[in-house]
Amino acid sequence: MSDTGDRLAVTELLYRYAELIDAGDFDGVGRLLGRGDFMGVAGSEAIAALFVATTRRFPDHGNTPRTRHLVLNPVVDVTGDTAAARSTFCVVQQTDTVALQPIVVGRYADTFARDDDGWYFTQRTVDVEMVGDVSDHLLMDPARLR
Repeated sequence: MSDTGDRLAVTELLYRYAELIDAGDFDGVGRLLGRGDFMGVAGSEAIAALFVATTRRFPDHGNTPRTRHLVLNPVVDVTGDTAAARSTFCVVQQTDTVALQPIVVGRYADTFARDDDGWYFTQRTVDVEMVGDVSDHLLMDPARLR
């Protein structure tokens, strides 16, 4: 694969995470991140369980968290069969009680590896920089985000 193709493949993983979490597919998030480490949690089932335990879903809206995770300004560096990416994220949400608004802003720092099946996450670190009204998003104390 070309350097441009590798960067695109890695960038698609960043976007796939956003798509899965916004769909409320926490098993899919676990599979996507499960070969690596997510904020100190490893393994597909453990990562999925973390999201189930911390993120509110709305059964009357397809069991989604009613969010959009916007991944912005990705910078991807590829070296052979490894890569690193940094990006900004902004999570917006709208519910019956929370008006459409940004609720969390921060940065992702990710590493990746490639094998015969393609690129995969080896680590994701989340640096939360700004927190708004997460009352309809999190099932945990928002102070734990910092």
